[in-house]
Amino acid sequence: MQRRDAIFKIMESIDDELVVCNIGFPSRELYNIHDRAENFYMIGSMGLASSIGLGLALSQPDKDVVVIDGDGALLMNMGSLVTVNACKPRNLTWIVINNGAYGSTGNQETYAKDLDLVSIANSVGFKSYNFFDIELKRKIRNNSCNLIVFNCKPGNSEAPIIDLTPEEIKNRFMKAIEK
Repeated sequence: MQRRDAIFKIMESIDDELVVCNIGFPSRELYNIHDRAENFYMIGSMGLASSIGLGLALSQPDKDVVVIDGDGALLMNMGSLVTVNACKPRNLTWIVINNGAYGSTGNQETYAKDLDLVSIANSVGFKSYNFFDIELKRKIRNNSCNLIVFNCKPGNSEAPIIDLTPEEIKNRFMKAIEK
């Protein structure tokens, strides 16, 4: 299973949740699999999907927020593990797709391929799980801040470029939040 398959599997459990997706190919793949106004596609700012998701979860306490992130992005902003866990928004589910590669920059290996990200997250106090050990919809709705690691193989799909401008992505996402 590759990242595109993982995103497809994640989206099977998404209804009206707000989704923040990591930059590059993950956003392109999500856009191609299931575009909707409630998806925020990051165009830049690698490593900050979790920070955007945290701000969104804190500012929208009545909406469930799902962050689809990557192992390379997590490594780039390890401090976010401590920050998100300290805030513990009850409506945030952070999914880290660990394919052991920086997919959007040429599939260079990350050090995450040799790490147990669930144990690392647990060590700072997170409630952390492997994707295949849980029912995702139940974790999203359990009124608890969760980190879920989805291990898969590296590789990019042939997902097309997102044909929305950053302004269009932001504006339609903000309208979806207001519903």
